[in-house]
Amino acid sequence: MSAAEGPLVVGVDTSTQSTKALVVDAATGQVVASGQAPHTVSSGAGRESDPRQWWDALREALHQCGDAAREAAAVSVGGQQHGLVTLDARGEPVRPALLWNDVRSAPQARRLIEELGGPKGWAERTGSVPSASFTVTKWAWLAEHEPEAVRAVKAVRLPHDYLTERLTGEGTTDRGDASGTGWWASGTEAYDEETLARVGLDPALLPRLVRPGEVAGTVRDGHDLPFSKGTLVAAGTGDNAAAALGLGLRPGVPVMSLGTSGTVYAVSRHRFADPTGTVAGFADARGDWLPLACTLNCTLAVDRVAALVGLDREAVEPGTGVTLLPYLDGERTPNLPRSSGLLHGLRHDTTAGQLLQAAYDGAVHSLLGALDLVLDADADPSAPLLLIGGGARGKAWQQTVRRLSGRPVQIPEARELVALGAAAQAAGLLTGEDAAAVARRWKTSAGPVLDAVERDEATLARISGVLSDAAPLLERGPGSD
Repeated sequence: MSAAEGPLVVGVDTSTQSTKALVVDAATGQVVASGQAPHTVSSGAGRESDPRQWWDALREALHQCGDAAREAAAVSVGGQQHGLVTLDARGEPVRPALLWNDVRSAPQARRLIEELGGPKGWAERTGSVPSASFTVTKWAWLAEHEPEAVRAVKAVRLPHDYLTERLTGEGTTDRGDASGTGWWASGTEAYDEETLARVGLDPALLPRLVRPGEVAGTVRDGHDLPFSKGTLVAAGTGDNAAAALGLGLRPGVPVMSLGTSGTVYAVSRHRFADPTGTVAGFADARGDWLPLACTLNCTLAVDRVAALVGLDREAVEPGTGVTLLPYLDGERTPNLPRSSGLLHGLRHDTTAGQLLQAAYDGAVHSLLGALDLVLDADADPSAPLLLIGGGARGKAWQQTVRRLSGRPVQIPEARELVALGAAAQAAGLLTGEDAAAVARRWKTSAGPVLDAVERDEATLARISGVLSDAAPLLERGPGSD
């Protein structure tokens, strides 16, 4: 490990599958140490995780960082959005956390939309129309199905809040992650009393909102991590807002993130309110906005198709007749929580490689359908699309995005952008800088640009046609009459 030029900071990414920690030189952005440890996610009726394993994974990830973690002057946690963490009076989980991709609360989402002003009313009040991913719908589901658990709850947190609170002893959150709950009003930037009353959630159970750039607290005694007591702790934020910080994102620059879920987003100066529900009008972690569209099925769905046909994920072949909608976990964009995957146009001469390419096409089609809605009217349509996440390194993903978007595609060389964004937030506490400016100084978005190719309008139109024709079947879900 080379000598650091400035103080060291730690950025954490607690995602669906694992927790990662980076020790970063605040002056240069050099990653001087890193660690990662996995989580388990239930595979039953819903998607749940025990929050305590996030803490255990953080401890293991920091242990892998060695002495560098002990020298950190500040730390920040970025985490998976929307998850519902319920704690008892001792700060212990009442039950496993309901994760963002647990869609059992789809009926509660529909009911809440109807009861509180319809899609337009929700969009105007909170910036978003809640889907089954949102925390408010999960709380409504829990109240309906597990009332005894609800009676034991003394604190409600998001995943990143849980780790931050175990560090500081104080319940805090930030505007970026709070904007994905459904009970934070984007117009007032405060918790929405009407929504909380409707779902029976006492606002006293919620964390304090920390302003951008504000210190959330300091590391307390009695923990088992390598940080010294008094180490500064930043507010942290949700994973997409953290990645936007990690890229040093400026307004109007489009991003497509290819991970367990797929997202498209851009920083905007304007508060969004999309009554169709396609775009969530999230806040960013700085004071601007982060309009975002999310699909549930991205890299994991495509990898599952590759496994089913017995191919490496890169073994795609061109084909013009087969369409695959890879909605293996229901879907959020389009909003079809009960749907399953659909294959159309299969022929005797269809190859396994063509089926795999069709899975890529179906996943990317969903994301590109929302991209124009995410961008402001004054955004540069020729600006490169920043491609990030685990899938961004895959050639098949890169070429599919190029072919279906018709845009140049830039692949930032920096990895672990959520953890880097959290590290930039921590560094900003020490230097007084805006966190995105810190990341720009670190040059985190630098990387090769792939030239634009002609947009494949025929494939886009074919997928849209199949989706439109099959929408009633997809909405009913498997096993329906």
